[in-house]
Amino acid sequence: MVARLDIDELSGAGGAVRLLHADARLLVVDKPAGLLSVPGRGADKQDCLATRVQALYPDALVVHRLDMATSGLWLMARGLSMQRQLARAFEQRDVCKRYQAVVAGRPGGDDGWQAIDLPIGADWPNRPRQQVDPVHGRPAVTRWKLLGPGPLPGTSRLELEPVTGRTHQLRVHLQAIGHPIVGDALYAPEGIAAAAPRLLLHATELALPHPADGAPAHWTSPAPF
Repeated sequence: MVARLDIDELSGAGGAVRLLHADARLLVVDKPAGLLSVPGRGADKQDCLATRVQALYPDALVVHRLDMATSGLWLMARGLSMQRQLARAFEQRDVCKRYQAVVAGRPGGDDGWQAIDLPIGADWPNRPRQQVDPVHGRPAVTRWKLLGPGPLPGTSRLELEPVTGRTHQLRVHLQAIGHPIVGDALYAPEGIAAAAPRLLLHATELALPHPADGAPAHWTSPAPF
């Protein structure tokens, strides 16, 4: 495997993208907040993480996504066969992703990992918002652990592990238990949304059996807040 790289060749208007790892099968990059993962609709939404990476690695293909407002570790496959293999790894939950978030208030409960198990579905009249939907929603589970106080008064820092991968899952689940993520313009009340210049959610860890030989592969990115 190739050693960690730190380059800024993927910079653009949305901020610098660090390429952390590159080998013949996969790429790991560190996405800045405010940059789309894939192209959106319209000429003004074509700059994105995928196209920046593909400028250097034309065979790079998308395996999963991060919200535009979320920063942190993102995995891409080298070629169609590897895209299918890594997609199966996600489906079989062989890929572990962890995040850090700063939330309003202090979630209660015992120390250690706890779970939010609430189904999520589209909030059709208010798209792209999602919502907890016990009737039509799909199963969604998030594990969380209190790390300590957050950087702002009245906030807490949490470690999060999505067991499932629903759209906006972490944001919806934390809002549903009364602790929305600071800086979340979609789900947090106005005062909490305006308390930070960005969504305070960052993908900090990515781990999986490397498709080359099954050996454990692990990357980290410290939260920038």
